[in-house]
Amino acid sequence: MKKAMVKAQKNLLTGRFQRTLSALTAFSAVGLGFEIYLEHYKGSFGDKWMWTPIFLTPPLTAAGVAGVFSEKHARTTLPAISAVYTLDGLIGMYTHLRGVYRKPGGFHEATYNLVMGPPLLAPGSLALVGGMGLVAALARREK
Repeated sequence: MKKAMVKAQKNLLTGRFQRTLSALTAFSAVGLGFEIYLEHYKGSFGDKWMWTPIFLTPPLTAAGVAGVFSEKHARTTLPAISAVYTLDGLIGMYTHLRGVYRKPGGFHEATYNLVMGPPLLAPGSLALVGGMGLVAALARREK
């Protein structure tokens, strides 16, 4: 066990964590996609953009898993889908901001609308998970 920890630490310190980031991207996308589905379901999927993270989660998960087993996929498929996922998160931040603004009173009633409206920073989670996939493409493969 100690030998494995030393090896993992050495890989991390030398920038060799492509498989790990690929796996974390896949794992994180599943949990995040489920949470997004529940939250957007509560919002009755009132905007067509609410479906995009739901549709993008399975391909990102598959690309992350593929990146664990294949360096080629970690350098091609994973960053391509991760970039779209990141962009979707940035668009989500805009749409959530717009959603708070459109509530009665907008930002003048911020103490109410920020609590009861769409969560402003939640779509940033998509950008972060997508960013992990992008960084995985840049990292070196573990030994």
